[in-house]
Amino acid sequence: MRILVVNCNTSEETTRAIERSATAAALPGTEIVMAAPTWGVESAEGYYESFISAAAVLDVLTMRADDADAVVLAGYGEHGREGARQLLDIPVVDITEASADIASLIGHRFGVVTTLSSTLAGIGDSLLTSGDSGRCAGIRAADVPVLALHDDVESTARLLVADARALIEAGADVIVLGCAGMAGLDRALEALIPVPVIDPVSAAVGMAELLVRMGKSTSKAGPFAPPSRTKLRPGWPLTNAVVAAA
Repeated sequence: MRILVVNCNTSEETTRAIERSATAAALPGTEIVMAAPTWGVESAEGYYESFISAAAVLDVLTMRADDADAVVLAGYGEHGREGARQLLDIPVVDITEASADIASLIGHRFGVVTTLSSTLAGIGDSLLTSGDSGRCAGIRAADVPVLALHDDVESTARLLVADARALIEAGADVIVLGCAGMAGLDRALEALIPVPVIDPVSAAVGMAELLVRMGKSTSKAGPFAPPSRTKLRPGWPLTNAVVAAA
């Protein structure tokens, strides 16, 4: 089984952190293949950067998904999930949706701890669209930039504690890490609070493996029917256009 895990930004450090988490979560026999855009944004922290990252990720998928059995979209609250499901004939698992669904299996309500306040609205929108918002007790930003998350894992986990505890007081009995760059922080935070903590990358890898083993993929009978193959899209995919120009 080959699972293509796509970082939504161009940060190599974030890609490596995601790869470590995805590889640790994968079952024996599952190959994790990492990919990241060569253009776009260094970190996606708000609507503007999210739309850019979505286009960059869709560009990656047109080039890299042919030999994969499933795709994991490793951008928390980022746009592009529905477009990727329309584009591909294999399962596409978004870490936002996957982590919320896994949290709902082990608790009554979950809370999301994320990076910056500029990401809150996008995460809320994503949970609403996926149908998971009704079990969300709240979303809080720890004011830690994505690119600073892995400077010191233990210190970063301590920075998340206050927001996690506030969410628990608001009714959450599971905490979800609301950023792919937080991959690997779940154990450190779990040691500091009295509830389970979900790493979204691990959750998505597990769900992707399950879908492949069950032989299931995205339905093409509704809005995820394949896009037109005859409609002109000048310059797209961008990667192809750049290669041709070179």
